Amino acid sequence: MLQAPQAKTIIVVPCYNEEFRLPKEKYIECMRKIPDFKILFVDDGSTDNTFQILNKIKQTEPNRIHVLKLERNCGKAEAVRRGFLSAISLSQPEFLGFWDADLATPFEVVPSFFQIFENRPDVEMVLGARVKLMGRDIKRRAHRHYLGRIFATFVSLAIHLKIYDTQCGAKIFRVTNTLKTIFNTPFQSKWIFDVEILARYMKEKKISSSEAENLIYEFPLPEWRDIEDSKLKPTDYFVAFTELVQIYLTYR
Repeated sequence: MLQAPQAKTIIVVPCYNEEFRLPKEKYIECMRKIPDFKILFVDDGSTDNTFQILNKIKQTEPNRIHVLKLERNCGKAEAVRRGFLSAISLSQPEFLGFWDADLATPFEVVPSFFQIFENRPDVEMVLGARVKLMGRDIKRRAHRHYLGRIFATFVSLAIHLKIYDTQCGAKIFRVTNTLKTIFNTPFQSKWIFDVEILARYMKEKKISSSEAENLIYEFPLPEWRDIEDSKLKPTDYFVAFTELVQIYLTYR
C-alpha cells in the first residue's frame, strides 16, 4: 500500500520497463543533494524488474521516495494522472510535477523551477524547454529537433498558445483547484497529454491564450540529454499529429 508522502513538493516519475535505462545512482545522488522534494515513482505495469529496482532505490530514502504500482500498463498519460491523484489525495502538496525517468533533464534544475515560482507568485505552471542557446548544454538529435519544431508550430496554431516546447518531460505545477480538475478524468491523448493539459487548463479557467501566457512560464533548460534507446519512434509523430487534431476538435 502506498504510504502518504508529506513533502510540500512531489515529483511523479512514470516508469515502464526501465530496468536497463533507470539511472539508479543519479536518483540517489540527487536526493542527497536536494532535500526539498519527494519522488513518487509510478510503475506502469512493467513486465521486467523495474518494480524491484524502484523499491531498492526507495530503501535508500524511505521517507522521501515512494512507489505506486499499477496492475497493468496504462500508458504515460494515465500513469502521471494516477500519480498526481495519489499525491493530492494522500498529502495535499503545494507543488506537483512530472519528470522523465531517464533523467534527460537532471534533477539539479528543480531549484531553478522554484526560483521562478518564488519570483512570480502569479505563475501556476513552469515548463522545461529544450532551447539550444549559447552557454546551455542541450544535446538533441537533429531529426528530433526539427520534427519537434514543426510539431510545436502546429500546437501553437491548434491551441492558440505561443509555446516553444510542449513535450519536454520536466514540468512542475502549483496545486490549485484548476489543476485538480484537469487531472480528475483520463486524458483522451496517450502521446501528447502535455498539450491536452494546456488545453484543459485554458478551458477550465475560461481564459484567453494571452491570459494563459501570464500564468505559464517556459524555462530554457541549462542541460538536457537525448538518452539512447528512447522508446520514441519517428512514426509516433504521426500519431501525435492525429491526437493534436482530436484535442483541437474537443477543446476549441
